[in-house]
Amino acid sequence: MIVIKFGGSSLCTADRITRCARIVLEQVEKEPVVVVSALGKTTDRLVSAAKGALEGGVHMEEIEEFHLGIAEDLSLDRSIIENLLYRLQMLLHGISIIRELTPRTMDSVMSFGERLSSLIFSQALSAEGAAAVQVNAWDLGLVTTPEHGGAVPLEGCGETIRKEIEKLKLVPVVTGFLGRDAEGTITTLGRSGSDFSASIIGAAVDADEVQIWSDVDGVMSCDPSICSGARNLPVLSFAEAGELAYYGAKVLHPNTLVPAIEKNIPVRVMNTLNPENAGTKIVKEPVISESIAKAVVYRENVCLINLSWPRLASAVRLLSDAFNLLSRHSVGIHMATTSEATVSMITDRAYSEKELEAPLRELSCLGHVEVEREKAITCVVGEELKGKAGVISGIFSAVASHGIKARMASQSGSEINVAFLVDNAEIEPSVKALHELLLG
Repeated sequence: MIVIKFGGSSLCTADRITRCARIVLEQVEKEPVVVVSALGKTTDRLVSAAKGALEGGVHMEEIEEFHLGIAEDLSLDRSIIENLLYRLQMLLHGISIIRELTPRTMDSVMSFGERLSSLIFSQALSAEGAAAVQVNAWDLGLVTTPEHGGAVPLEGCGETIRKEIEKLKLVPVVTGFLGRDAEGTITTLGRSGSDFSASIIGAAVDADEVQIWSDVDGVMSCDPSICSGARNLPVLSFAEAGELAYYGAKVLHPNTLVPAIEKNIPVRVMNTLNPENAGTKIVKEPVISESIAKAVVYRENVCLINLSWPRLASAVRLLSDAFNLLSRHSVGIHMATTSEATVSMITDRAYSEKELEAPLRELSCLGHVEVEREKAITCVVGEELKGKAGVISGIFSAVASHGIKARMASQSGSEINVAFLVDNAEIEPSVKALHELLLG
């Protein structure tokens, strides 16, 4: 048995949906379980529609026309999705009337993307000759914690998922991204959580492989929009893939690999527009290449928060207080360094002045605070870095030769990454310099 997951970019047109259906059809003897994301940019449109309803207007014409248009292009009966579209409209009307949009309601709104997608894809797959059935993930037993927008599966639900899938006689097309809590309320696994859904299901059925299909040839050695010489990485270890995801690679959701790691199930990242390419296979044991590392990634638009204090203060205590304070305000910290009198913290994303106003005010009670915006974390990843101090100096020499000053440099205890801070404007030259170094 295998699990095949298709992302939104692979399902954005009728032609691409047909292409994906044929990919499943070619592997039908492997007993595939299909997991789908919302079609195209539907999730973004649903979020916009929910926020618009909060302002008093119900505008879902774009969502409706897009899905009905794809159903028509696929020669499907539009009635298969009209009921769901009507229910979405009623939910948006409710938001517009009470003028309230809770995380619980937002999860309900966003769920319509995968529910519509799975209905359309199951019908398209059946039309191609592989009898399929649409299945909501919660009907398989995907029970989660009640955290809306970032739920995780409860322990023990995998056995229920396995038993429910075994009962199905047709190819199941399952809603990604979604679950329900113990009270039966719809939850979401976080943005890009359909990858996570596929891995959860793969672990539950002890799949031979989990395939993540997108619109790129697997995991690349760097961002191909920056380096035309970016190359596909044929094999990555779970650890390397996790580091790449953490530091900004957009192919994989950071949580995707956890269930697969636990069951030692290979994860393959492939391109629906180039299915002949073997993509990237992610496995437990590393494969050492002849390069100094495997890839360069970056996370742009982060903020640098510097907190300094009198040297008589306890650095350990102030670091702990700073982290706790920022956590209370939902400000995520991606990297941090300390000295005798300074703590420097890099956020996990861009935060507006309004978002940081209150936490910075409270931080100023601990010491002097400065914020630098439009920063980026650049990171080199690969098992090849282990135990090679000379390579690390080469990394910093490569960026320095382009007039770039690397700040807040760090290496994890696993020694498979080297990360540092640059300005947003320095992303392209630093990535190019490092990628040239990787290619030797």
